[in-house]
Amino acid sequence: MAQIELSVGPIEYEDTGGAGTPIVLLHGPVQDGSVWRHVVEELGDEFRCLVPTLPYGSHRVPLKQGAELTPQTMARLIGEFADALELGDDAVFVENDAGRLQQLAAERPDRVGRMVIAGCEAFDNYPPRAGGKMMDAAARVPGGIALLIRVLSVRALRRVPGTGFAVMAHRPVPHDLTDRWLEPLRTDPVARQILVRYLRSARRTEMQEAADALRTYDRPALVVWGRQDKMMPLEHGRRFAELLPKSRLVELDDCRTLIPLDRPDALAEAIREFVKTT
Repeated sequence: MAQIELSVGPIEYEDTGGAGTPIVLLHGPVQDGSVWRHVVEELGDEFRCLVPTLPYGSHRVPLKQGAELTPQTMARLIGEFADALELGDDAVFVENDAGRLQQLAAERPDRVGRMVIAGCEAFDNYPPRAGGKMMDAAARVPGGIALLIRVLSVRALRRVPGTGFAVMAHRPVPHDLTDRWLEPLRTDPVARQILVRYLRSARRTEMQEAADALRTYDRPALVVWGRQDKMMPLEHGRRFAELLPKSRLVELDDCRTLIPLDRPDALAEAIREFVKTT
């Protein structure tokens, strides 16, 4: 795993290398880049896949002391990551679950040459329904995140319908991934503090503000959504396809929020076609 020094400190990332089009794959909170592992298997030989582990709490490399991360600064950090790697206009940015790419494209449309929004926070669904609201509520109670992480660390409880990662995926999220994502939050109080501050700093209107700004985003965009998504409404995917001037929509069956896990083959094929035709 490579590292790059950014304003908040070192960030780990996977880089498949090669001369192909750069594709930056972005994960959501309480995850790391491993959520993209099957998509990278599909695309890594053809394109240069760059998969940063963003500091949402499941990161393993400590940040600089006092580093503060809000949704807006996380969006800017993605742009900083691309700048540091000197990615050009041909780079494609793909995000699942979170909405930071929308904020980056709204603020720096010149930085995001092409983007793929795949089942993300959007419009008024912020914090997201179901599991997202549970985590937001836990962040506002002293010790709430620590308790929630302990509960999710019990494998038998992870798959209770309507809770945690169970609501985010059509198929059960593999335990090895969930164990990996939770381990830093379970063992490191600083990681928990970073996640709590991030969640508490979210403004309920910021996703709608980003969407309003994207009406003038005149670069190619792809919207991919799961038809069975219980956290990110399918209606929002369709609204994005209408809102973005140069976009197309792909809807996937047997798929909820975590599209890279539920339908990695179909997502990879949609990204491949998008890269080659735009």
